[in-house]
Amino acid sequence: MIERLDAAATAHDAADVLSMFDWLGPAIDADARDERFARWGRSTVVDENVGAPVLSRSTFEALHDRAGLDSAWPVGNAGLLHVYGYLLSTTPTPYGLKRDRWLGGELARACGLAPDAFVPWIGERTLLDRVTEVAETLIAGVPVRRQRLGDVDAVVAVADRQPHPSALAYALDSPAQGRRLITMFPVADPTALLADLDASPPRLRWNAEG
Repeated sequence: MIERLDAAATAHDAADVLSMFDWLGPAIDADARDERFARWGRSTVVDENVGAPVLSRSTFEALHDRAGLDSAWPVGNAGLLHVYGYLLSTTPTPYGLKRDRWLGGELARACGLAPDAFVPWIGERTLLDRVTEVAETLIAGVPVRRQRLGDVDAVVAVADRQPHPSALAYALDSPAQGRRLITMFPVADPTALLADLDASPPRLRWNAEG
């Protein structure tokens, strides 16, 4: 299925590609209708490890147009970009392709789920619906760090499954907007990651925008 998506993205306009797969464009429509994107914050598609966008501007804009969301390239809705945008990204990163977190099974297993729990074309619920539920559960249940950034609290939650990969969720809390999810991904060594957090000045992480 992912090969068909990549072939379509090469041959067709980005907006057309979203309509060619019922687990993509129609899923975005359902998420917009049910206001799931409102539970997510803002993110840039300029990856901090790559130093460049992991999506084309045309794809970025097609996604936001389909979802009916405001954006200002390269900053948009974190749920839309980290979930559906990453499925469309073929830009290599030091940690592999962004889509691997949803397709590879490692993150799902780290969340205590079946390996195919985040495969978007499996099941009746949209991918964003599934990811939002799990990320919010992690943030509420296993927060391990809170960092103050002005009037915003950055919250890191880790479902620690060492020596296996663990699931990390990241959110921002503010008096004005409440809690907004930013991202979720697998972590090979959460102890080392948290040590780095503790040793560094507080800042927005994982492509979050305030």
